[in-house]
Amino acid sequence: MTERIYLYDTTLRDGAQTRGINLSFKDKQRIAAWLDQLGMAYIEGGWPGANPTDDDFFAEPPVLKNALFTSFGMTCRAGSQAAEDEGLRKLIVPSVKAVCLVGKTWDFHVTEALKTSLEENLRMIRDSLSFVLSQGKEALFDAEHFFDGFKAHEEYALSCLREAEKAGASWLVLCDTNGGTLPDEVEAIVRKVREALPSAKLGIHCHDDTGNAVANSLVAVRAGCRMVQGTLNGLGERCGNANLISLIPSLHFKMGYDLGLSEDAFKNLSKVSRSFAALLDRDLPSNAPYVGTSAFAHKAGLHVSAIVKNPRTYEHFSPELVGNSRDFIVSNQSGLSNLRQQLGELGIEVDDRDPALGALLAEIKERSQRGYAYDHALASFALLSLRVLGRLPDFFSIQNCAIHNIGSSSPSGADLDMTSYASVKLRIGDQSMDAVAEGVGPVNALDAALRRALVETYPQIEAIKLTDYHVRILDSKSATAATTRVLLESENAKDSGVWVTVGMSANIINASLQALCDSYAYGILRMKE
Repeated sequence: MTERIYLYDTTLRDGAQTRGINLSFKDKQRIAAWLDQLGMAYIEGGWPGANPTDDDFFAEPPVLKNALFTSFGMTCRAGSQAAEDEGLRKLIVPSVKAVCLVGKTWDFHVTEALKTSLEENLRMIRDSLSFVLSQGKEALFDAEHFFDGFKAHEEYALSCLREAEKAGASWLVLCDTNGGTLPDEVEAIVRKVREALPSAKLGIHCHDDTGNAVANSLVAVRAGCRMVQGTLNGLGERCGNANLISLIPSLHFKMGYDLGLSEDAFKNLSKVSRSFAALLDRDLPSNAPYVGTSAFAHKAGLHVSAIVKNPRTYEHFSPELVGNSRDFIVSNQSGLSNLRQQLGELGIEVDDRDPALGALLAEIKERSQRGYAYDHALASFALLSLRVLGRLPDFFSIQNCAIHNIGSSSPSGADLDMTSYASVKLRIGDQSMDAVAEGVGPVNALDAALRRALVETYPQIEAIKLTDYHVRILDSKSATAATTRVLLESENAKDSGVWVTVGMSANIINASLQALCDSYAYGILRMKE
């Protein structure tokens, strides 16, 4: 039978300690629901008594179907009895099924941080865990700084674990709290602990200060740990915690362990990872293992040609297993294989012998050399392809445009209260259309003027709205005269369709105008089809 690994999520506590992160009560409720749907064995909700948000969260806990709701705290204070320790008593709330206590296992921390004796620390571990059990809760022990402690004083670090085991802790979790231990050390130490405590259930908790949190967790499992603690997207203090999103597919698909997750849960990993990043307003790195938008993106023509024949040639894993998808990128490094594959993905059918394919590839490479990027701007790529292939309707063309900015001094005199005005003249078929509009900035004014000129002929553009706008400087040596690239994301409010267009120019207004015109043209084309 496949061995079981228990997943313990600490996003709502350890992950919440990430710089710049401030989870609200509603945020914690939503994240807990995602974690429970994935199938986590334990969800650590936070530290009751540490802050008002955690107090509210434990007073009104999430309804969990799969996970054990867990509170986190520390062992009782030196010189105090566990049953009388106010901080410890706050962890015993009705909503929790389990309590995870962190305790010192590094003699240096005992004497320097706690300023107490090694014997008293053992008493604190034993009494605190016994108290949790006496309250009808499952007790887990996080052995803080265990790997540093083991290397400094092996016998004392092990004695802390023995006290926790005798007290009835269900799991002894070995923590690389400073994140400085390397995989070979982790594996060797876990094996020694496994030999010293053969009946104990061991867990692993790693931080990513050397970039090895995931690797350390995997080798710890190989050496005998059967619980893995981590966070969504690797959030956590300093450099973060072990990333559960990366660990889950590796543990199951690569190492063959049962994680207690359903097939649907695995297929939901990409969605959860991206939804979590969006909730925090933090971009998920495109190269995030398994779930990033570039995790299965292929740019080299040699690779694409082989993948079309058999994906295993350049992929270690099927993206569909975690809800991701394969992507073929067209750029100055592309070949005809990339081009044909990308056109097929967009539903543009072209005969392999069509000479226009060569012309299109040459056009793309020339534009990429100048700075156009079609990796993400697939709407602009589709328009360019249809134009070169002679299939793009002539919806409209710009004849001229002008931007005027008028500013008046603010009451403080520190800045200008600026209003932008845009005028455009378009050719639509045989007609010439003029429009003027004002906006809070030049791009907003251009957007308003273009809409005003187009809406009578193409009323469908009323459903199109700009949702994101990125500017990148391509040649910083030119300072304010640098060439800029604009990526513009648009959405159709009626069907939630999203597309990205690109514009490039030494004039940021011109680059924005290119991206805007492509956005409208693609939106009109999309809705007509």
